[in-house]
This record gives sequence, C-alpha cells and structure tokens, in this order.
Amino acid sequence: MNKAESIHSFTEALYDGATLCDEVLYMTLGECTLRVRSNSSEHISQLTRYFSHVVGPAADPDIEIIAIEREEPDLGIEFTDWKREPGKSGRKDSYHDFSGGRLVRKVRTGMVFLQSAAQRIAAGPCIRYDNQVINFINAQYMNWLQNRGWLICHAAGLVENGRTLGIAGFSGGGKSTLMLHMMEHPEIDYLTNDRLFIRAEDAGIQAAGIPKLPRVNPGTIVHNPRLHSLIPAAEREALLALPNEQLWELEDKYDVLIDQVYGPDRFTVEKPLGAFLVLNWQRNSDEPLKLQRVDLSERRDLLSAIMKSPGPFYQFADGSFFDDDMPLNEQAYLETLADIAVYEASGGIDFEAMAQRIDQILG
Repeated sequence: MNKAESIHSFTEALYDGATLCDEVLYMTLGECTLRVRSNSSEHISQLTRYFSHVVGPAADPDIEIIAIEREEPDLGIEFTDWKREPGKSGRKDSYHDFSGGRLVRKVRTGMVFLQSAAQRIAAGPCIRYDNQVINFINAQYMNWLQNRGWLICHAAGLVENGRTLGIAGFSGGGKSTLMLHMMEHPEIDYLTNDRLFIRAEDAGIQAAGIPKLPRVNPGTIVHNPRLHSLIPAAEREALLALPNEQLWELEDKYDVLIDQVYGPDRFTVEKPLGAFLVLNWQRNSDEPLKLQRVDLSERRDLLSAIMKSPGPFYQFADGSFFDDDMPLNEQAYLETLADIAVYEASGGIDFEAMAQRIDQILG
C-alpha cells in the first residue's frame, strides 16, 4: 500500500477537473436519504428516471454519491482481480486498497469507483454504463443496511397481504421470471429483484429491498406478453425460433420499469418476512413440480442459494473492507430464519403451477 496514495489524491484524479452541475437527485429509502450529484445534467436525468419510484425531497443526506462522466480513468496503479463466487466465471471486478479506502475497477467497461467512509465516487463513461452507476448507488444503501444488522440474501422479494415472500434459487433458476409472473396479480407488490435483506426485530423478522428494477433475459421477455414491448417484434420472432436451451442461456439484460409495466404504487421498501422459497427445480426434468417445507439446518445446500457475499464495495462500520476470501456467517442466517417457513421447489420448472402455490406458501 503506497503511503502517497490518499482519498484526496484519488478524488482529484477521478474528478479530473470536472465541475458538478446544479441538478441533484435525492432518494428516500425508509430512514435513509441519499443524494446523487454529477458533472452531467444528462446523467442526473437518466438516474432520476430510473429511480423515479424513490425520488424524495431535498434533505440532509445520510449518503452522498458523486458520478463523474468522463473517459475511462487511468490511475496508473495495479488492480487485483476479485474472486468470483462459485458457479461464476470470467473476470468482472478488480480492486486496489489504500489507507482509508478502496478503488474498484470494472474489468469490462473500465469504470472506476472510489469507496470510503468520506467519499463515494463513480468515474468513467457513466451515461453509457449507467447500470454500473445504479449498482454503485444501491451498494451504498446496502452498506447502510448491513451496518445496521441486516443480512444480505441473494433473493427476490414479493409482498402479499402485508407479508414478504423471499424467492431464492441457483443460477438460472428463474426467480425473476417467477416474480414477474406473480406481479400480474394486482394485490402483489414488488419489494426487490435480486438483493433481499432480513433482520430480527421485536415484532419479528423484517425484510427490506433495494431500489433496483428487475433485469431479465430475452427468454423471459418473449414468453411474457406484458414484457413484449421491451424487444422489437421482429427480434422477438427471431428469438422464439431459437432452441429453448439456447434461448434460456442468452445473457442480454433488460430493465423492467415496474410502474410503467404493472402500474403505479406497486413498490414496497420494507415488510415482515412471511416465508422463503428456494427454487431447486430443473429445466431438463420431466417430473411434476414438488413443493415441500425444509429445515435449513439440515439442508445447507439450499442455504448456499440464500446467502450472498457483500461484495467488493462493502465497508464495515469500523472502516475496514470485506475481502473476497472471508467466509459468510451461516449461523447468522440459520438463526434469523429459524422461525420462518422455508420451502423447496423441485421437479421440472413450471412457473404457472408455482404461481398458483404462492398463496399456499404465505398461508
């Protein structure tokens, strides 16, 4: 670690002489207020459209994020590759730690992020890679939650009758597809797509989400009429002509704007956790859908689908950072979910049949 490196020196390098514009985005998430500033009015407008469901009034922020629109930064330093989670391949993130902070570089895009208790900066082609800025903003709220005792889960969250259903699954398990099937029911609200947070409180186990919209693959879109507008008709027809296995494997994410697709007032920030569902079904199985309640203490294989690494942006309350070789606290998850009904879905994938069983699970 180079003693000459500092938050100040890296902040200056990432700003590269940029001046922040007058437009500001404020977001209200429960008790947390975030403020986002940029040197680009266009980027602030872009982010305001995306986060429209949580835009709030001007207030003293708990967290401030700066997004600098510029060319890919070259800081002249060495970055270390962040280890991918099991089942993931390829290089995605790299990092460089210095006194009081961490730099994270996205390998594919060259975007660079400064994470510290004092400064949170995204720098690079922010407008082009707005999704990475969105993820960085959400990472700050995720840090805020985890520093207050919330556990991160790799799960979607739906709310029905005031109770949350967490939906976890192994890679490619279709939790986003199932969630969007369920959103067809007007009595069901959206909590979160891929990051669910849980915490034990006096009133029971609470669930909280982050303001990230569902991101779905073409295979989900072409089979859901509600989503057809996300892809031009000619392209949809070409995709439908592909073999199912090839269509399923396509990785080309599209954002689903919940308020535009399903109507306004379908968002929830926090609700009690009613049950958890783990999708352990298989695309190539001819077996009918099977749903059974399980004990996670005896099914650690299913617990692994629920637990989630905090990732390279996570900074503990004492200022230290999460490392990619730190083990996750299985016991904390088991204790928090001890009194929550957890179900395993096995057999063949059947979204329609599973949607009909959701009432049974929350009941």
